[in-house]
Amino acid sequence: MFKNTIIILLLLFGSCLVDAQVLPKAILQSKDTVKSKEINPLSPAKAAFFSAVLPGLGQAYNKKYWKIPLVYGAMGTSLYYYSVNNKKYHDFRDAYKSRLAGFTNDKYQYLDDSRLITAQRFYQRNRDMSLLLTAAFYILNIVDANIDAHLLQFNVNDNLTLNPKIEQNDINFRTTFGLALNMTFK
Repeated sequence: MFKNTIIILLLLFGSCLVDAQVLPKAILQSKDTVKSKEINPLSPAKAAFFSAVLPGLGQAYNKKYWKIPLVYGAMGTSLYYYSVNNKKYHDFRDAYKSRLAGFTNDKYQYLDDSRLITAQRFYQRNRDMSLLLTAAFYILNIVDANIDAHLLQFNVNDNLTLNPKIEQNDINFRTTFGLALNMTFK
């Protein structure tokens, strides 16, 4: 009986003590843990404009200096082949025109007229293809500068990672390969 009385008294007084405590209301304030950089929405348009004015200037604006030799190498190579094919095209064209005029003392005396026409078409097609490639590299230069400026504004930090993960299977003890996407929220 005494044992039951003690237990009942502890339960009664124990609950009163807990109810008697008054805690002040806590004001929750969250700190901004992510420092946001100022985003310039005109930066991609500016980079594209610079690349349109002078190829490679948009890459310099984006501070991707290693891309400038690639831009000039691609455009310079296609312009070089344009000039070579244009020179050959005009050589074969002039030789064919001189043959039509009745002269036979050109540097392509070993070729007949059909071979001159075939060579002329071949170099004309290659010349046009080189010019088309030059225009494509010019447009690609502008698009690259624009996309690169957009991606510079993209937030990449250690809170979002994609890592390869190698685990051992518990059943047959073989290794399995996979990708783990880890997102850390602070």
